[in-house]
Amino acid sequence: MSQKANLIDEEMNIMAHLSELRSRLIKTAVFFILSFIISFIFAKDIYKFFENDIDFVLNITSPGDTIWIFLTISGLMAIAATIPVLCYQLWSFAKPGLKRSEKKVYLSYIPAVFLLFVLGLIFGYFMFIELILPFLLSLNDGLFHELFTVDKYFRFMLRAVLPFAIIFEIPVIAMFLTSIGIITPKSMRKMRKYAYFVLLVVGAFMTPPDIVLQISVAIPLFLLYEISIYASTFVYRKKLRKHREFMEET
Repeated sequence: MSQKANLIDEEMNIMAHLSELRSRLIKTAVFFILSFIISFIFAKDIYKFFENDIDFVLNITSPGDTIWIFLTISGLMAIAATIPVLCYQLWSFAKPGLKRSEKKVYLSYIPAVFLLFVLGLIFGYFMFIELILPFLLSLNDGLFHELFTVDKYFRFMLRAVLPFAIIFEIPVIAMFLTSIGIITPKSMRKMRKYAYFVLLVVGAFMTPPDIVLQISVAIPLFLLYEISIYASTFVYRKKLRKHREFMEET
């Protein structure tokens, strides 16, 4: 009878956790929708901001292109705004199972995730506008008539920019993996040459086949990995200090 009661309690706990998770995801979805609506209201102003950085006219080939670009811009803005909310909801869901010290550490990751995502977007956009796009335009050299459409331009720009936003999360990922004991600063230093090679390949995929552009992109990515090692070292030292304090108390 007691085993049956325990099974019932476990099932009820699982259902309660799933219900809480669903509630938090719904709150995140509601925030995303609200952010999307607000972004859509200002989509035209946001579009003009991007348009001011180029010296050619963007064209449309279908009546649906206008709504597509406004929806795309609104979606991107809403995703950026929702990231910290999603992280907070996930942290709140996991909070009961965390230690007091872990709660503070993981909570501090939320602004870092958002900040690095935005910095990645800014850096990627700067690289696109200042290096990648001018290089591609220079290849034409009057050979072809240029006709740039809104949808193809923004699709290409997003494919070039968004990977930077993801890659810029490496320091936070390194800190998190260090805190749960999967990696250490020593292992990251050992993997440095392999990580550099991977980042070089990633940078090559994100840029045109020009060695100067690829190096210009790779160098900041290498620096980002070194920052990740420093961040991992910071977390690792805190873990060692807490472990020593615990051993001294016992």
